[in-house]
Amino acid sequence: MIRHAEHVMGTVFSFAVREPGPGVTEALERVVRRLHRIDEVFSTYRPQSDISRFGRGELTLARCDPAVAEVLERCREVAAETGGWFTERPGGRLDPSGWVKGWAVEEASEHLRAAGSRQHLVSGGGDIQTCGGPWRIGIADPLRPGGVAAVVAGHDLAVATSGTAERGAHVLDPRTGRPATGLASLTLVGRRIARTDAWTTAAFAMGPDRGLAWAAARPEVEALAILPDGTHRRTPGFGYAEPA
Repeated sequence: MIRHAEHVMGTVFSFAVREPGPGVTEALERVVRRLHRIDEVFSTYRPQSDISRFGRGELTLARCDPAVAEVLERCREVAAETGGWFTERPGGRLDPSGWVKGWAVEEASEHLRAAGSRQHLVSGGGDIQTCGGPWRIGIADPLRPGGVAAVVAGHDLAVATSGTAERGAHVLDPRTGRPATGLASLTLVGRRIARTDAWTTAAFAMGPDRGLAWAAARPEVEALAILPDGTHRRTPGFGYAEPA
């Protein structure tokens, strides 16, 4: 087993690679370099990043790293899929982070897979992509620091959670510009983390009723919602175990 943790993009990316074959160590080194490059391009905390300069009108899209155009296109797709509940301009400021982190996790997993890894887990700030399995993934309890609310298990999973436990009410309702407070956390489980993560942000902003109804209509994902009073609600196909 190879394990690695990398501080990048304002969070920690962690890797667990089972039965690594030849070339996987070198691939992991390339993945880490790529994550830092993504941070250089997309960090809204770096005044000279491409996304910051583009947002200020100092760079044209054609002069940005080619990934910027790709990311903005994916953001527009997710906005359409969620009826406008996802936006690359939360609060009116260009910030496609709602897509970038999950996309970076998914890309990292794809690079490892291409290098021959068939058993690995990549986590970026709590957004998780697994390859192979089985893997057991704990879902944090937003109302009990350090606690686990549920455990999901399986193969080739993407697990994303939006919530208020670590960063407070940071997800904005794009229709009002104010923090979304109807949920303590929302977890979606799918197969590919980039879209699963972006959809989780959008569904969290929708609130419990609309968000769960939206998720239930998407065959690609299942959802677990935890309300501020501790109530658990889930889509019919969401299978999980209570933590021991």
